[in-house]
Amino acid sequence: MTLRAALCLGLAALLAAAPAHVAARKKKKADKKEVRTALPTPDPQVLPTGHHAAHTPWGGMRPYRFTTGERRYGIDVSHYQGRIDWATVAGDERVTYVYLKATEGANYVDDTYRYNLREARRHGLRVGCYHFFSPTAPVAQQIANFTSTARREEQDLVPIVDVEKRGRASLATFLSRLRTFVSAVERHYGVRPIIYTGVNFYKKYLRGVFPDHLYMLARYSHEMPTMDDDVRFGIWQFTAEGDIRGIRGPVDRSIILDGYGMADMLMP
Repeated sequence: MTLRAALCLGLAALLAAAPAHVAARKKKKADKKEVRTALPTPDPQVLPTGHHAAHTPWGGMRPYRFTTGERRYGIDVSHYQGRIDWATVAGDERVTYVYLKATEGANYVDDTYRYNLREARRHGLRVGCYHFFSPTAPVAQQIANFTSTARREEQDLVPIVDVEKRGRASLATFLSRLRTFVSAVERHYGVRPIIYTGVNFYKKYLRGVFPDHLYMLARYSHEMPTMDDDVRFGIWQFTAEGDIRGIRGPVDRSIILDGYGMADMLMP
């Protein structure tokens, strides 16, 4: 056989084998693809569902046993709770007293205050009000706003001054403005207002400032903070995620602590 003939025969053999070779390669790719798609899909990552971050203990913690029969529980509400069914709320054994947001700063009036005040009292609940103190708004205007909105004769409970913001002024200026406001509230209503704030805010700014006033302190936990000073810690707001019949959505809940009672909260 000549060299030319041999080359022709070899080329013919390669051409004949090509389709089989290409088919084999395609099958191998298909097998790989099939294996890849057959692998299980990883489960989606699930983030932690806890709403509140961990708190640093302030003065220690102790478990508190919640019981509904004590009739020591209350709520505070504002426009954030929308239209409340007060007839249903009054039938919830976990609600003994109610605090309503009345005003904030120099000129804000909560647009649900009048309705909530009328309906809550009409259904037999003891009701009080609170003012959200602004560290920057003129104090005289805040006093006028609060006292003109929250009439003394309509209050069953001692009013609350809600203090949560420090502002950028010096601590001395902040405390001077706050003392002026609290003193004016005391003169107008004839009773020392309750001071509401968070445990950490109290620790940083209010420790020892109002020793003769009752405090409502907020700490969202099933363990009650114990304070290491002589603060009159009488009411604990233990959650902002309460579920109360007649109120759609979460609501702040609080409890009167041992050693205190409704007598400490009632207007003279």
